[in-house]
Amino acid sequence: MHTQVLCGGTSAAVAARRVRNILGVVCERPSLVLFTLMFAGDTVTIGEIAYKLKTPRNPELVPVKHISDSLPQTVVQHLRWIMQKDLLGQDVFLIGPPGPLRRSIAMQYLELTKREVEYVALSRDTTETDLKQRREIRSGTAFYIDQCAVRAATKGRVLVLEGLEKAERNVLPVLNNLLENREMQLEDGRFLMSAERYDKLLQDHTTDELDSWKIVRVSEDFRVIALGLPVPKYKGNPLDPPLRSRFQARDVYYLPFKVSLRIKATRSSQVSQLLSLATTLCSQESSDLGLPDFPVDNLLPALHVLNAFPMLSSQQLVQRLYPYNSILGKDGRAAVEGVLSRFELLDGRRQPAASAVTSVSRATDREGRADVSLRVADKDVTFQVPAGVKETRPPNSSLAFISTPSHSQLMAEMMQSHMVKDICLIGAKGCGKSVIAREFAEMLGYSIEPLMLYQDMTARDLLQQRFTLPNGDTAWRPSPLVTAAIEGKLLLLDGIHRVNLGTLAVLSRLLHDRELDLYDGTRLLRWDRYQTLKEQLQFSDEQLKERSVFPIHPSFRVLALAEPPVVGAGAGSRGQQQWLGPELLTMFLYHTVSPMAVAEEMDLIQGLARDVPKEAAEQLLHLTHSLRKTNDPTAQSLASSLSTRQLLRICRRLSRYPEESIAHAVNKACLSRFLPSLARSSLDKSLADCSMQDTADPSEHLRDLSCSIKDGVLTIGNVSAPVHSATEKMKVPDVLFYDNPQHMMVMEDMLKDFLLGEHLLLVGNQGVGKNKIVDRFLHLLNRPREYLQLHRDTTVQTLTLQPSVRDGIIMYEDSPLVKAVKLGHILVIDEADKAPTNVTCILKTLVESGEMILADGRRILSGAEGRPNTIVMHPDFRMLVLANRPGFPFLGNDFFGALGDIFSCHAVDNPKPQAELAMLKQYGPDVPDATLQKLVAAFGDLRSMADRGTITYPYSTREVVNIVKHLQEGLANVVRNVFDFDAYNKDMREVVIEALHKHGIPIGAKPSSVNLAKELPLPEVQMTGYWTINQVGNARRKLLCPTETRPIDIKGPAFLRVQSSPCSRQESRALSFSEEKAHWQIPMDEVNIICDAHKYELYVATCNPVSLYSMKEQGETIRCMELYDVFPRTISGVWQPLVTVAPLGSPLDGQVVLHEEQSNTVLHLDMQTGAVRRLVLSPDTEQSSTKASSWWSTHKMCHDFAHKNWLLFYKEEGNQLEVLDVLEGRVHSISLPINLKSVHLVAEDRWLLLESNTNKKFLLTKPMHMTAEEAGVCQLHSISEDSASSGHGATSAEVSAPQMLSCEQLPNENLTAALDQKIVSPNRILADGGSFARVVVGFPDLVSPNEVYSFKRPVDLSLVKGADSGAHALLRGGLRSSPARRDNCVGLLSANQVVRALPPGKVPLREIYPKDVTPPMTAAYLEVTDLNSKKVKYIPVPRSMTVSPYTSWLSKVSESDVLVAALGSGGVVTVDMGGYVRLWETGSDTLQRSLMEWRNMIGSEDGRPVQITIQRDSGLDVTAPKHGKVDANNDPHVGGNQWAGGTGGRDTAGLGGKGGPYRLDAGHKVHQVSQAEKDAVPEEVRRAAREMGEKAFKEKLKEIDMSEYDASTYERFSNAVRRQVQSLRIVLDSLQAKGKERQWLKNQALGELDDAKIIDGLTGEKAIYKRRGELDPELGSPQQKPKRLRVLVDVSGSMYRFNGVDGRLERSMEAVCMVMEALEGYEHRFKYDVVGHSGDGYDIELVRADKVPKNNKDRLKVLKNMHAHSQFCMSGDFTLEGTDASIKELAREEADEHFVVVLSDANLERYGIRPERFAPVLTADPQVNAFAIFIGSLGDQAERLQKTLPAGRSFVAMDTKQIPQILQQIFTSTMLSSA
Repeated sequence: MHTQVLCGGTSAAVAARRVRNILGVVCERPSLVLFTLMFAGDTVTIGEIAYKLKTPRNPELVPVKHISDSLPQTVVQHLRWIMQKDLLGQDVFLIGPPGPLRRSIAMQYLELTKREVEYVALSRDTTETDLKQRREIRSGTAFYIDQCAVRAATKGRVLVLEGLEKAERNVLPVLNNLLENREMQLEDGRFLMSAERYDKLLQDHTTDELDSWKIVRVSEDFRVIALGLPVPKYKGNPLDPPLRSRFQARDVYYLPFKVSLRIKATRSSQVSQLLSLATTLCSQESSDLGLPDFPVDNLLPALHVLNAFPMLSSQQLVQRLYPYNSILGKDGRAAVEGVLSRFELLDGRRQPAASAVTSVSRATDREGRADVSLRVADKDVTFQVPAGVKETRPPNSSLAFISTPSHSQLMAEMMQSHMVKDICLIGAKGCGKSVIAREFAEMLGYSIEPLMLYQDMTARDLLQQRFTLPNGDTAWRPSPLVTAAIEGKLLLLDGIHRVNLGTLAVLSRLLHDRELDLYDGTRLLRWDRYQTLKEQLQFSDEQLKERSVFPIHPSFRVLALAEPPVVGAGAGSRGQQQWLGPELLTMFLYHTVSPMAVAEEMDLIQGLARDVPKEAAEQLLHLTHSLRKTNDPTAQSLASSLSTRQLLRICRRLSRYPEESIAHAVNKACLSRFLPSLARSSLDKSLADCSMQDTADPSEHLRDLSCSIKDGVLTIGNVSAPVHSATEKMKVPDVLFYDNPQHMMVMEDMLKDFLLGEHLLLVGNQGVGKNKIVDRFLHLLNRPREYLQLHRDTTVQTLTLQPSVRDGIIMYEDSPLVKAVKLGHILVIDEADKAPTNVTCILKTLVESGEMILADGRRILSGAEGRPNTIVMHPDFRMLVLANRPGFPFLGNDFFGALGDIFSCHAVDNPKPQAELAMLKQYGPDVPDATLQKLVAAFGDLRSMADRGTITYPYSTREVVNIVKHLQEGLANVVRNVFDFDAYNKDMREVVIEALHKHGIPIGAKPSSVNLAKELPLPEVQMTGYWTINQVGNARRKLLCPTETRPIDIKGPAFLRVQSSPCSRQESRALSFSEEKAHWQIPMDEVNIICDAHKYELYVATCNPVSLYSMKEQGETIRCMELYDVFPRTISGVWQPLVTVAPLGSPLDGQVVLHEEQSNTVLHLDMQTGAVRRLVLSPDTEQSSTKASSWWSTHKMCHDFAHKNWLLFYKEEGNQLEVLDVLEGRVHSISLPINLKSVHLVAEDRWLLLESNTNKKFLLTKPMHMTAEEAGVCQLHSISEDSASSGHGATSAEVSAPQMLSCEQLPNENLTAALDQKIVSPNRILADGGSFARVVVGFPDLVSPNEVYSFKRPVDLSLVKGADSGAHALLRGGLRSSPARRDNCVGLLSANQVVRALPPGKVPLREIYPKDVTPPMTAAYLEVTDLNSKKVKYIPVPRSMTVSPYTSWLSKVSESDVLVAALGSGGVVTVDMGGYVRLWETGSDTLQRSLMEWRNMIGSEDGRPVQITIQRDSGLDVTAPKHGKVDANNDPHVGGNQWAGGTGGRDTAGLGGKGGPYRLDAGHKVHQVSQAEKDAVPEEVRRAAREMGEKAFKEKLKEIDMSEYDASTYERFSNAVRRQVQSLRIVLDSLQAKGKERQWLKNQALGELDDAKIIDGLTGEKAIYKRRGELDPELGSPQQKPKRLRVLVDVSGSMYRFNGVDGRLERSMEAVCMVMEALEGYEHRFKYDVVGHSGDGYDIELVRADKVPKNNKDRLKVLKNMHAHSQFCMSGDFTLEGTDASIKELAREEADEHFVVVLSDANLERYGIRPERFAPVLTADPQVNAFAIFIGSLGDQAERLQKTLPAGRSFVAMDTKQIPQILQQIFTSTMLSSA
């Protein structure tokens, strides 16, 4: 008998150092509890309760060393309660907050009462077999092995179940009967029976009988102790009621405050403060705030650190225990800091932190320890920490690790924590966690065991996996985690944020107590417990090993790495949970890897990428840090793509290729091509702010990107690499590849990274050639490839090994991944985004550390160690990963987001138009270029729409290539092969057809729809007279004209803004073929026009206000220069300027001279730079122009030779010619003896002058190159005109003024055709009112009389009245005072045509249109006189949409509403008064050619019947043709040489045979599917369908009580946004579908075989299948809340006021209508309201969130309210207040995400609101995403505003039509990115 009583006091501290068998209790009053321990008939007494001990049968299963030397009173109370229940035979449930306390109380009790324990940690993977019986195969037979519950029941042990809330619902009921009646039916047929019943049976039966009945006695000592968390508060499954009712519960809360205070520490005040903090943070109030519990149990280890470092600040300590900055949102942080300051723990500033590790050395006194010295403030502190088995290494001695101040401080802090507990490092991806961990391990001499965690990881994957022995027996293989524990390594758990909490819980016992129970019954014990056990039981290691008990090495430590938790994340948002919860907090001490300062990162980069250009690195860091600092979530997500790891990659590349642009590298790293538009604009703005725009180097595109292989060296562009000599030739891909510049650039880029040793990731839409590029790349490098295609069901196992069973033994087949690693091949992983990211993330360890553990226990290593069971990674191994871009419509997993920063990323895009064109030419060498260009342009449009989100499907090169390959059938038919997918989606179909028509692809046109103008015959050509140039004779006839030369005076330049606007050019030949080729609108206001076209560049001048537009015929943009400041409007429009344009030629291309006719102002404009110079021709013009008399005189400019850079000016009625030489800057003035009416330049040195009043003609000849010296040699010759009849002295009545005289001659063949006689001679073509055209043969070069041939008109045009029969007859009739200034007549010499524009009144409409057809309303007709075919035709020019109100002014410009100019050879261009430009093709040859092309594009479906022919080779010869017999029944005959009308025969008349006399169709098997028949739905059917629709519509209206007028009003708004609504709903639907995507459910009894369970299948288990099903949400995870949206619309007076100008109010109403319609039916996901702001206030309620409009009537009411409010409200602007209030209000509401969209017209400045004030308001609350849409306003107000606002948050809708599109863009790129 041996009794010992321990009293409280210091003896406890002394006793702690003795290893004793006897354990005592310490309490406040020592006399209260006496507890005696006997060794023979021992009893344990707690208080008054005594328990009689029994001798354990398996003493190694009894817990040891759990009872501490001083037991707090609370614990004693718990133990006493458990003992009570135990004696009553009841099972207990200890419930309480997370932490090791409950388990340790259970273990202490079992140690006290000497009970054997069966411990099982439940996880979500626990199945029935883990609790009852599992089969194992022994020598070919399956045996049942009892598991913990059965063993405990039969052997009388205590079953400890930990983590009941982790187990899946239906697993634990297995135990119900065992708990209640101590009964259980086992799989092997045995039956467990309670002790009483068994003993009763024993009275009647023998033991053998009961054994034969397979009845087994449950020991009366069997008890269950369950440990669990209270579930509503913590996450997990709630207890099953039947299970719950079988337990007695006891709340085990944290130890009380004063007990914990007993902890001895050097600074007791600090301890009490920390305890106060802990208690506060565990209180009910704090959990109401959403703060996780403080890990009280970790205070003890933390205080050990405090004891070693008394100078350590408490705040730092709290941060390690409770990293509140990482887990909590703003409110949470504020709350915690409030508590900290309350308990005076905010001392982080005052106390010095450990700054660096100074030395590490092996401890001499103890095995497995190291002495570490830290520098704190200025003194060194040395202490001991656990160390690995390898040699330690002094700090900073590694070359691969560059130490920075913040990292060395982190190391020092990690050393402190390492002294007492496991550590977890939190840091964003790519910030260096793994590197730090490796350095830490090497310093302490640890070997690392990396374990990459992934989401589906099961507890088995963590601890033990099954495998088969060579003889087919099943066995368990310990996982790396277990071997690390036994061997004392540092276990690196990479990614604990990914793994499921229920799985991680298995480790909690390992982390807290260093104990572990494995599936095969092995137990791992803490080192000292193992030693105690050995001593107590006197066992050797061997004996314990037989009993499968192993020690955990004392040096073993766990280092976890994790990414920061999502702050404030609910369950639904972003799909990931807040992983760092109360349970995990108790497992580790946390250290955050703080982002480095710029200087540190710079040192790091320069250390690791030695030769990086310094300036480049600085710019890069400046950008990255500016992105990291903002609180804008968009910018932060960009910053995460620029992690330190990515920056290093960029810099390594820059140091190798210093000439690369940084912007390119950044765009590549962020994959900016595929960012949502908002993020992309944000990135662009940040790049611009850091002055790093991607200056597209023009030489870059022209660079010769060829690839060549010479002497075994491959060169792509500027990069070379040796070609690999492959042994496995058949694995080197070989692919049809047409080089094109863009793909070559991608490959050059890839080669650069490949040479740097990177693994590559190619991201792009479908069909852009990713696979082709990769295959071609490997083909060029001659590298063998292994190919892996991922899909939805890819698992980690299938990525690495494929298990299969052979002869009862599991064999593993290497996957392509393992083969590639072994053999050094290139692994191509395709469709990487289809596999779950949790699967693909195991590639991370492979890429990063070159290590990976396979399912069969082998591991891949990058080192050269040839250890057993390892695969050494071949140095040539590389991965090329292909993925589609993230987001809609691919909806794959975001592979780039998860793993983007360990690969070097390349965005593969559709080739640029030029590159694509070149490539298509190779695919379709005989397809006409025009067709290819149309295709490329149309697809380009569709793609940009897809980028903007207008359409959802991104059309790719693959589709274009497919079209080009099949172009025999006509383009319009082949494109349907691609677009028929969209045939049933009306909106999509419209968009697509519109885009195709815009570029002239005639989809839907019939070959018969050709609408060319009717041709009328020309009158016969007549020789009507002679022109004689009088060379000789008296002086009157030959006049010399004096010339003087002077330099011009240049004023300026002034620089004006050149605005560019997109040109929405529409091809006109989409549905029918006509002369019109294309048309577009010039963006202008109410103006009138003068137009001038010149070769390819088209110039249009307008004169109210004066401005100049320039565009290319095929161009994308229209450039405009407003000259309002040069020509201000004078005296309220009395002065009506008229402007002519003369485009100059080389070398002055792109420069223009403008001439204003009334003020004679000559301007020189440069459209590139916007420079305007004024040219003053004569010094006296300045003064004279002010006189009233000269107001109305008109100056003219002749610009026929403008391309030679000289122009001629004259004044009507004047007698002077001024020749301006623009290049020399001189004016030559020529004085004339006559007064001028007009001048025609017939050649460069011969000009035809008309004398005013008499119309007499003179020819002026001048020397070619006029210089000042030769002045005065211009000669004037008079020309006499004689009619053909009289020969001489023609009457002056016939002398007409030519309207047009060509300056070059007709080509000879045209002249011959026109005059119907073979003739070669100089000639000029001229047109005047009396003739269609005249040809003057011999003029101006021949002296002999020149013959004039005329095509006379029946009536002279000037005599035709009713010129104004058009739209403006009323307005204009009386106003025409003078003839129009523009003659609208051009000659097309090469086409042999004269084209003039005539008003409808001067056109013989009766001859063109049949009687019963009303002529269309037209602006004018183009009269085309074709001298080749001798025909004239009148082409109608459509009416302009708008027309200027200044009609009298218009009529002075031109008599019809259009102006004409020649365009190239066979065409003209017209511009109507509304600014509509149309291109016309008039030349008959070109028209014929175009028509052929057009018909070819449509293809051959011409409605003729299609025949099917079957070719039979009959082997019989043709005898002689005959008709054959006629069959009276007309049965089909096939072959046979006798019947007429057969098919496939010979000699007889029929179809498809051979040798018959003629084809005879007797009507068999003929397919007739003509479009006409499809269209011919009978009229009554159509009528019925229509009536049905109308009836339904009326009923619907009646139902919602809406009038038809209201309905049509609403339709107006609804139809305007129908497309946007449609596409938004498509996106919403597919996101909803993605959210509902099913998951794999494991452990099912039916389904597909789960590879991971193949062995369990061998042993005969049932639940080895997996199937797809909807996963229930994690229990305890918060409910998904809807997203909250508020649209804040501007309903102020200005909206109503300017609505007439740009329709802004209507557009806003459309936008609101769009929101209401798109979100209808999604109320559970989007809670929205609409609020207005105006001068009346900023919270005008339009739609309430809880009462959204349900039908069109309600929606119309909202729109009416908006309209009415803006009509009647006060003026004023509350945009700012409204935005501010909305953001604040929304932030207070509970929601998943918050959005505010503000619509406003940017009239802020008018109300004195600085735009700078708006930016902080928008970004006031990081929780609320606020966007502003400004409606284009006066001047550039809105654009200035946008510059001051954060990128991606503000939009300017200059065209109000864009508002709904912008809104849609905001929706798709933000809300939906995470929906």
